Amino acid sequence: MKTFLTYSKITILSIILSIYLFQIFLTIKYSGSLGEISKKISLYENSTGNKYDRRTKFEVYNELKKTNDDITVIMSPSFGLEYFGQQHLNDNLFPLSGFSNKKTINCNENGYYSIFQSDRFGFNNPDNEWDSEEIEFLLVGDSFTMGSCVNRPHDIASKLRLLSNKNVLNLGYVANGPLFQYATLREYLDKNVKNIIWLYYENDIFNLDRDLQSKILLKYLKNKNFSQKLKFKQNKIDNSLNEFLSKVEALEAKKQLTDKKEKNSIIYKIEKFITLKNIRELFLDKYFKSYNIQKKIRPEFEQILLKSKELSNKNNSNFYFVFLPSYQRYAYGYDKDEILYNEIKIIVDKLNIEFIDIHNEFLAGKKNPLEYFPFQTSGHYNIEGYKEVSKIIYRFIKEI
Repeated sequence: MKTFLTYSKITILSIILSIYLFQIFLTIKYSGSLGEISKKISLYENSTGNKYDRRTKFEVYNELKKTNDDITVIMSPSFGLEYFGQQHLNDNLFPLSGFSNKKTINCNENGYYSIFQSDRFGFNNPDNEWDSEEIEFLLVGDSFTMGSCVNRPHDIASKLRLLSNKNVLNLGYVANGPLFQYATLREYLDKNVKNIIWLYYENDIFNLDRDLQSKILLKYLKNKNFSQKLKFKQNKIDNSLNEFLSKVEALEAKKQLTDKKEKNSIIYKIEKFITLKNIRELFLDKYFKSYNIQKKIRPEFEQILLKSKELSNKNNSNFYFVFLPSYQRYAYGYDKDEILYNEIKIIVDKLNIEFIDIHNEFLAGKKNPLEYFPFQTSGHYNIEGYKEVSKIIYRFIKEI
């Protein structure tokens, strides 16, 4: 018995030692001379020879605005509702876009901060697209539609312009949910649009709970004649967003800097080592990470899609629904049913809306679908990912 206990202790200690030796290996592999570097930073610097931009968004903003008054940071229409529970900004106004005619700092997932020049209404377009006599494609959606974390011409809208050699309007914005998208169509859709493309990302349905808290957004759903006439209020929108930015800048700048300092601190490194964070991220999370998966779709989602299609028909525009799969689907082995895929498709088919499935048409058949995300880590699509998605959308619509 004593021998058994001795061997058991030796075995357990050997296993623990092996695990921590592997943790040391991973720490060294993804570390540099100045301290710990994440897998993403290490891969970027080794593959490009460039330095990964490790500044926070507001550090970049404060540096660039010293020489450029027309620089700003992304201000999602949902931020006020999400952060402060605000029903509106100034003058009972609820913007559906960002600052107009500004260089807008967005996000960094590929080693650099993406920055776009916003158009006259605060969207990610060359401004002259609004002057076109006919718009071939109009896109609504969230940050994936917007083209977050890549620069033009690598976003979906820019790729569609190149593929079709025609005019495209991108009305996507960061963190938009279905009700935001419908409201955006109500405010900005013109008669000269041939094809409306509704891009649905897998977390959009979860944003609907937040959207329905907005009294103003609900008016779009309940009153077909309601409008804020936002096209004529861009100056007020810019002023409201400026005031809102001054409110959140100090909070966000402090939060981002604190996060950055914590991750570079000795305490954080020790904690990360003891808790085997590298090993968990590499292996265990892939198989055991749990997600709070919503089991039911709110009836408002179907109403929103129906009203969007009716609006499209009234405008003599074709209407398409594009399903954009997430990184988690491939990294953590999501089954379609787990993220309401089948339920979403049933609703789209019931409404006789054309369904463009990026999962089945593209990523499901790839040996390693993660290569279309930043360094095979969580985030938006990378340049190649956006490119392939755009090709599928264009090919599908062209063949109909």
